[in-house]
Amino acid sequence: MARILSAVAWPYANGPRHIGHVAGFGVPSDVFSRYMRMAGHDVLMVSGTDEHGTPILVQAEQEGVTPQQLADRYNRVIVEDLAALGLSYDLFTRTTTLNHHAVAQEMFRTVHRNGYMVERTTMGAISPSTGRTLPDRYIEGTCPICGYDGARGDQCDSCGNQLDAIDLVKPRSRVDGEVPTFVESSHFFLDLPAFVEALGQWLRTRTAWRPNVLKFSLNLLDDVRPRAMTRDIDWGIPVPLPGWEENPGKRLYVWFDAVIGYLSASIEWARRTGDDEAWRSWWNDTDALAYYFMGKDNITFHSQIWPAELLGYAGRGSRGGEPGIYGELNLPTEVVSSEFLNVEGKQLSTSRGVVIHVRDFLARYQPDALRYYLSIAGPESQDVDFTWSEFYRRTNDELVAGWGNLVNRTASMVAASFGEIPAPGVRTPRDEELLAATTSAYGRVGDLIGAHRQRQALGEAMRVVGEANRYVSDTEPWKLKTDPDRQATVLHTLTQAVADLNRLLAPFLPHSAQQVHQTLGGTGAFSPQPRIDEVTDLDDPSRRYPVITGDYTDVPGWAPEPVVPGTPVGKPTPIFRKLDEAGIAEELARLTDG
Repeated sequence: MARILSAVAWPYANGPRHIGHVAGFGVPSDVFSRYMRMAGHDVLMVSGTDEHGTPILVQAEQEGVTPQQLADRYNRVIVEDLAALGLSYDLFTRTTTLNHHAVAQEMFRTVHRNGYMVERTTMGAISPSTGRTLPDRYIEGTCPICGYDGARGDQCDSCGNQLDAIDLVKPRSRVDGEVPTFVESSHFFLDLPAFVEALGQWLRTRTAWRPNVLKFSLNLLDDVRPRAMTRDIDWGIPVPLPGWEENPGKRLYVWFDAVIGYLSASIEWARRTGDDEAWRSWWNDTDALAYYFMGKDNITFHSQIWPAELLGYAGRGSRGGEPGIYGELNLPTEVVSSEFLNVEGKQLSTSRGVVIHVRDFLARYQPDALRYYLSIAGPESQDVDFTWSEFYRRTNDELVAGWGNLVNRTASMVAASFGEIPAPGVRTPRDEELLAATTSAYGRVGDLIGAHRQRQALGEAMRVVGEANRYVSDTEPWKLKTDPDRQATVLHTLTQAVADLNRLLAPFLPHSAQQVHQTLGGTGAFSPQPRIDEVTDLDDPSRRYPVITGDYTDVPGWAPEPVVPGTPVGKPTPIFRKLDEAGIAEELARLTDG
């Protein structure tokens, strides 16, 4: 058994999340975590809402509310949506807790004490009309290196190079299109060049990463410069140094504190369990494994910035140093980055109305239908296009007519002929062939999920669903009424196959897995779901907020378990809803109306 940290990207709390977000960080991390729990590993899955930075400040002013009020509103929306999708977090929290502030400040102080936070005077971008500092990511222009028109002030997504906003050709504000003014300002910079050797040594051992992620991460080392870790802004975590902490206009960079959330959430989870040090089993034990899930636009922060923070905290850069109170913290085992999901041939964009919010989707469709589509056709290794016609086709042809029909036919025949799972007689080679197929699939499907090849894993499971449907056609159990022993053997074999397939599909389809379990006469929790708890801030009794958590200890194993003859099976109800194709036009109209 291994301890596995599932570190899931932190959604930004300035609005509801859309299906592109959960395609990148949500569904892949949950499939992986659910499988690893079933395989017997001790999983800690953490995340929360990222609530600092200029975008929330700007939006709050536009709406006439405080930044905290805006963050509170969307924190709750995001919590409700992710829980409804079935994402099995041990703790989904937020970055405005005092616990997170304390952890982020401890990280900063120690990295600074070890000599890796360097004070510099830099040229910061200011909005001429408001006088507010514009963060690097809120400035766009032409990349001075490759000429890409759409580079951001911190990096170019086309060539992958790190940039400074002042270097952009024809820079403009993403807020209002203004040309920014650049003024001098003092800030602390993370001395990334001091970690080039350590980062390079670490990355070159990451041979199991997706090739595009590893290549991009290694290329980042070719142009490494110090990076600002503080900002001129009054919304965020104070800089924990004398002369800075009291300055209301200086705060930690949102991306410095956001990635620390993986650690602070683990510490909050431990404190809430009553064992304050429990988090160390996932962070200080070198045998523990850590997998970070996100979209490709966040690779830089997870394969360079966060590892550099961890190395700096441990004193493992070129200047040496000593770890702080958290000790030497584990580097990521793997950065699992997905590509982008487009919609109907267009890039997802809330501002342009090209968006499908998770909440709206789940109001009209079953959560497992979305999980299935994002797993079988999602942006695992390349950008992909979500289309409503393909979603309807896969739901109707694969979920309803394939898997759902197999479950319904099996339960219906068992209920009609025996009312319970029958005891088998002597099996034929055809019977054994089906059971061999389902049994052998555990190894293949599990290995593929563990290697983050979930599309192929789900495809393999659905291939065996097809074999089980062919078995029904070959054996025609409804014609075996005059041979009850043979009918009992066929239906027992088929029930066993369906039970096995339900385990194989449970990480992908946790809601329906529970229904299938109950359809076959099972009782108790088969596929535990997350819950929303209202909690009090551990360090501020005046604040309450919702978290996602759950008890996932009682899960089935990742191996066949014999079905029990005599278990009652009643007449089933359909597991999946067939979709009326008239709905495609309605969805396209919604997308157009935006």
